[in-house]
Amino acid sequence: MERIGILLLMSCGARNLALSLKSVLAEERLFDLDITEELLPEDRWADQTRICSTASAQRQPNVVVLCLEQSCRTHLEAVFGHVQQQFPEVPIIVATETGEPKELCQFLEQGGADFVTPPFRSIDLLPRLWRLCRRTGRNDRLVLKLKERLGLKQLVGESPAWLAEIKKIPAVAKCDASVLISGETGTGKEMVARAIHHLSPRSAKPFVAVNCGAIPVDLVENELFGHESGAFTGANSSSVGLIQKANGGSLFLDEIDCLPLPAQVKLLRFLQEKEIRPLGANKACQVDVRVIAASNANLEEAVWKGRLRQDLFFRLNVILMALPPLRERKEDIPLLARHFVAKHASAFGARAIDLSATALQKLELYDWPGNVRELENVIERSVVLCPQTLLGPHDLQLGHAVRIEKGDHFQARKAKVIAQFERAYLHDLLREHHGNISRAATAAGKDRRAFWALMRKHQISVQPQPAS
Repeated sequence: MERIGILLLMSCGARNLALSLKSVLAEERLFDLDITEELLPEDRWADQTRICSTASAQRQPNVVVLCLEQSCRTHLEAVFGHVQQQFPEVPIIVATETGEPKELCQFLEQGGADFVTPPFRSIDLLPRLWRLCRRTGRNDRLVLKLKERLGLKQLVGESPAWLAEIKKIPAVAKCDASVLISGETGTGKEMVARAIHHLSPRSAKPFVAVNCGAIPVDLVENELFGHESGAFTGANSSSVGLIQKANGGSLFLDEIDCLPLPAQVKLLRFLQEKEIRPLGANKACQVDVRVIAASNANLEEAVWKGRLRQDLFFRLNVILMALPPLRERKEDIPLLARHFVAKHASAFGARAIDLSATALQKLELYDWPGNVRELENVIERSVVLCPQTLLGPHDLQLGHAVRIEKGDHFQARKAKVIAQFERAYLHDLLREHHGNISRAATAAGKDRRAFWALMRKHQISVQPQPAS
């Protein structure tokens, strides 16, 4: 049996928590678990140079498990700092009573590799311990840094709202908890899920993506859980379900709110017990999969309307990532547009292509109801069709739909339509007159001051362009 050395550090108020965790680990016979317990010195944190005794340190633990009570949260940074100073190569797992997503993310941000909350079960604990032990060491850290660079290369953007979510990925990837990604269609939910998998200890295993809304209702359970031969008419052979195909890796469930309620019950059982029972099978089988779910809907509203089970929502919503729509990160549009131009110019073997200033302005004025996906489609189409090396505004074919929010009354909708018309009209006039505001104002039948006021209203600023 392989030895796993565990240093169990506990605060005074977390002794019962540590005892519960230790009792679960003590029942395990697959590994030789060498558990050392030590009480955290909670007085004078700033003066502590060593968090635990020399005797405990000499046992060379493979994993440090921190059992923390609520009162220790104020000293969280100090606790992690001392543990990491004394055991710089050792991963840290946090055991805590509460499981609020915001608090759990704090553990990861401080340097925790993972976290566990009661009730403790060996099927949750042991796979995590095993994966963390396997990647301990300097070489693994260097490989992880390389993967981080590769995995995040496609996640383009510098806006604060975007970076606030993307910066979570390396920390979230290290742990094994369920992740829920929210965001409108086209914001990059699957890309984020793939980055999490790519940076995780599961990266060598499969990443299986499932669009729950695209599977016919009567086939959902068969697709997810598989079936045995003879389970139903036409089942001449057994079939492995998508969950089992992701064994050891990550399962991405997009549009999770579209999953039928009977399938939600079976999925919940899988999340709780880590086992599935294929259709027609006499016994269940264990499957080790990390679930990353996503939706473009308001899941709390879906729970309230009965489309999503509340217990399933709580089970999935351990770590929440909310991706902002493109209209809320418009400063990223030039970066994204140039990224997609380079990507598709290379793919089609085209010459180096750039975007003109007026083309970028046209992209920034558009509302992007389809988000980043729509932007990429527009750029790809333009690169294919444009015979020049410079994309102008006339090369960009944008949709004309105005984004209407639910509940907008007549005046609100009318104002949105008028605003979009004014922006497009001003932009076309300025392009036609090469950025000359006086000539554009004359063509519009307005004096220069009124025309300039409209430009300020819609945040349009242009530099005069030479006539072609």
